Amino acid sequence: MAKIKLDDVEYDTDEMSDNAKAQLASLQFNEAHINRLRNELAIADTAKIAYVNALKRELETKDSADEDNKSKSKKKAAE
Repeated sequence: MAKIKLDDVEYDTDEMSDNAKAQLASLQFNEAHINRLRNELAIADTAKIAYVNALKRELETKDSADEDNKSKSKKKAAE
C-alpha cells in the first residue's frame, strides 16, 4: 500500500496498472542514476579543487625557488 505523489496528487501503487508500475520503476531507476551521477560529479569537483590547489602550491614553490636562485646569483655577481 505504498503511495506516491505526482503534481500534488497522491496515487496508491497497489491500484496502478502494470504499465504504470513499470513506468514508476523506470522513474525510480532514473532518479537513482541521477543521484549516482551527482555523487560522481561531487567527487570530480572535489578532485578538481585538490588538483588546482596542488598546482598553485607547486607554482608558488617554483616561484619561490626562482626568486632564491636570482638572489643567490646577484650576491655571487656582487662578490
